Amino acid sequence: MTVRDPLTGLTGFTDIIGPLGTLAEPPFKIPETVEELRYFLQAALALEHLTIPPYLTAMYTLKPGANQEARYAIRAVVLEEMLHMTLVANLLNAVGGQPVVADPDFMTDYPARLPYAKDPVPIALRHFSREALRTFLWIERPEYLADLPGRGGPDPRGWSSIGQFYATVRQGVIDLAGRHPDLFSGEASRQIGPEDFYNSGGMVFPVTDLDSALKAIEVIAEQGEGVAETIYNPDDRLFGQTREIAHYFRFTEIYEQRRYGPHDTPFSGPTGPAMPVCWADAYPIDPTATAEQYPPGSQVRVAADRFNTVYARLLWLLELAYNGEPKRLQAAVPVMLELRDLAEQLYRNPHPDPEKAARGIHASATYEITGVELTRAKAELDAGIGSAALLAVLS
Repeated sequence: MTVRDPLTGLTGFTDIIGPLGTLAEPPFKIPETVEELRYFLQAALALEHLTIPPYLTAMYTLKPGANQEARYAIRAVVLEEMLHMTLVANLLNAVGGQPVVADPDFMTDYPARLPYAKDPVPIALRHFSREALRTFLWIERPEYLADLPGRGGPDPRGWSSIGQFYATVRQGVIDLAGRHPDLFSGEASRQIGPEDFYNSGGMVFPVTDLDSALKAIEVIAEQGEGVAETIYNPDDRLFGQTREIAHYFRFTEIYEQRRYGPHDTPFSGPTGPAMPVCWADAYPIDPTATAEQYPPGSQVRVAADRFNTVYARLLWLLELAYNGEPKRLQAAVPVMLELRDLAEQLYRNPHPDPEKAARGIHASATYEITGVELTRAKAELDAGIGSAALLAVLS
C-alpha cells in the first residue's frame, strides 16, 4: 500500500533541461566491512546535506512578512536536516571514521538528480512555489519499503528509495556490531552532544554503542517520513517533546494548503483547518542559474560570489565541529544569518538578463562551491572576516 501523494509524475519539472549533478551512491548491498560502513555513512552525510540548499532557497525567496506558517515549517525542516547531518557524523565518528564536509566532492551541482531513486527526479534550487513543494515531497516521500539488497555479491536491482538506503545502513550496523565487539570504539571527544547544538525538534546525542546508533538512524529516517505509517515523527516518544508531524507531511500541509487533523493518517491526507498560502508572495528565480550568468563586477555577481564563499565557511565550521571541535557549531548560527541576509538581498534584485527580468525573474544564490571558495572561506574563517561590509553596500 502506498500513501496518498499529491504528485502526478514529473510533468511539473519539464523546465529542467540538461545534465543533472549527481552524488556518489554506494553499491546496492548491505555493508559487510567496517570500511564499507564508513563509506555508506559518508554518503549519508552528503545525502542529508543535499536537501538543505533547496529548502533554504524556498525559505529565503519568500517576501518579507509573507507565508509565515510555511516559512516556519521549512525552517524547522532545515534545522532537523542539520540535526541529521550531526547524528550521521556522530555515528561515523563512533565507528572510527572521519566526516568530510569541506570538500568540493561533498556537494553536487544543482539541479541534481535525486539519489537512491529509480525516477530521474531533478532537485533544483526553486523559489517558494508548488513546483518547489513537489520536489520536497519527492525527497521526503515515505516508501514503507523493507526490500533490502541481498548479501554476498552485486545486486542488479539497485536503490529505489532513501528509506531503503537507511534500512540497509541499519542492517549493516547490526551485522557488524555482532561480528566486531569493538565497532563503536571511536574517540568519545569527537561526539557532539545537546550542549553544542540547537535544534527545533529532536536532539543531538552521542553515539557510543549499538542502541544509540540505531536510535540515531531511527531519528533520521522517521523525522522525514513518519513513524510506522503515521504522520508523526518519533520526537515525543524518544525525547518527551511535543508531538510533531514528519517532514513529508509538513510539506503536504503547505502543498494542500490545509493542516492535518488529530485523526488524520498518511492515507486520509490533511482534513483539518485551512492553511493560508500565497504562492505569488515569493521572488521568482531561474532554477538553473549560475553565477557566471551575472556580469563580472555587478552587484548581483559580487553578492552571488560572496554567498558561495560564506556557504563554504559554513561547511568548514561543520567539518571542524564533526572532527573534534564541537564548539564550532555555535559559530554556525551567525554564519546562517549572514547567508540569510545575503540571499534576501540577491532575491530582491531583478535578474541582470533583460529577457529574464522582463519575465519577472530575480537574481538568486547558486550554491556553487569549489576548491576556490573553500580555500577563501578557510582563510576568512581563520581571520574572522564576515559579510557586514558587503551588506552595507547592497542595502
